[in-house]
Amino acid sequence: MTSSNPTSPTIAPWTGRVAIDDTELAVTDTGGTGTPVIYLNGQFATQGYWRRVIADLGPSYRHITFDERARGKSKKSADYSFDTCVRDIDAILAARGVAEKPILVGWSYGAYLGAHWTSRHPAGALGAVLVDGAFPYDWLDEAMELRIRTLFRRLSWVLPLARPTGLAPRLTAQQQADSNIELGKLSSVAALGPVLDAITVPVRYVVASGTSFGSRGDEQEKIRAGLDAALERNPNIRVSAKVASNHGAILRKDFRAIADAVREVETLASTTR
Repeated sequence: MTSSNPTSPTIAPWTGRVAIDDTELAVTDTGGTGTPVIYLNGQFATQGYWRRVIADLGPSYRHITFDERARGKSKKSADYSFDTCVRDIDAILAARGVAEKPILVGWSYGAYLGAHWTSRHPAGALGAVLVDGAFPYDWLDEAMELRIRTLFRRLSWVLPLARPTGLAPRLTAQQQADSNIELGKLSSVAALGPVLDAITVPVRYVVASGTSFGSRGDEQEKIRAGLDAALERNPNIRVSAKVASNHGAILRKDFRAIADAVREVETLASTTR
């Protein structure tokens, strides 16, 4: 199956910034006539992480990537909340004139963004691919919150050194900790379960193995197991692949599994149009 739509106007490639609220987000749009795919980054990652997935899918898709607020080439903001990041997706799609239903592909933090956007726009998405994130699990308690704040406080001295290289966002250690804690609250079964239950389009997970940054032992595998109940309740959601690479390496080592999941979602969606 090809994603190209000969009836769609050809969109020229574009790279620039999209003004939203008090910031400007760096955006890249490959253009073309294919199904639009918008990529949602990890919490402190940049759009460059998707290059292998994009190369595997090729030019028959319209690839839209962007840096979130204070990440990569995007400017700083007074608001780094999760809901604002969800709304930024709408702003970018509108600014780029995306008329067709997109496929959302999110990794880690971006998987939560993809799940929420897809759930909130039942008629707006073709489907979604969620990469090792958006697992309903009650992992945040007082001890974990303290652990997160301690971790980022210890990293506070090295963050300014890493920012010029693009390896760290232009957020303070406290802002990064706050973002992680907010994500912990959003991850709870009570918060995330209903979001996943409300999804009415094909969603495919690509699940990593082993640890992620800051996790210990089998913590991450226990969190991933939290998806099982959602799979039982919602037939639209399935696991496309469980891969060998860990959370941090999945986009680099298992990009083909992610690209295959995008193709799977598009195929499934085309049968229900």
